[in-house]
Amino acid sequence: MNSKTINMKLAVTLSQIQSDLKVGKTIQKQGLRYKYRSAEQILEALKPLLKASKTFIQINEDYIDGGLIKSTASISDGVETISSTAIVGVDFEQKGMAMPQRFGSASSYGKKYALGNLFAIDDTEDADALAEAPKKAKPKMTTEQLDKAIKFIKSGGAINSVKQKYCMTETQESMLRKHL
Repeated sequence: MNSKTINMKLAVTLSQIQSDLKVGKTIQKQGLRYKYRSAEQILEALKPLLKASKTFIQINEDYIDGGLIKSTASISDGVETISSTAIVGVDFEQKGMAMPQRFGSASSYGKKYALGNLFAIDDTEDADALAEAPKKAKPKMTTEQLDKAIKFIKSGGAINSVKQKYCMTETQESMLRKHL
């Protein structure tokens, strides 16, 4: 936020937009194990909230020496403005990208984080990503595995280690306990 005195009306409006704004992480590129959101998604979700609140946003970028880009996202009601910035680096060594693509990638990243800072978009995982992965059912213990487990128990292994790995019948567990 900028250091100027903030108009309470704009601050209340910004707070309401921060509360109402929902932008899920829905983009997942092939080969990535996570989902993310883009600056374009944030902007699209903001449009109706900005229209309803009679505010607008502006994003400015400045190139800073050393391969840094400063992105500033601002919200204004036409009288006062509240801003937030993000500074990102251009990866000059990024393989598979031409130089304009490297700058474009850094620019997109900076815009996304400046918007995220201004509109208090948290960077937590989506609810579906937080859900625990379904636990795989333990395999049923075969006769061959029971024989190996008995040898394991005889050599000082713990029965709980075997129980964590296999689903056993009461008879199989009883046979293992005989060798404790």
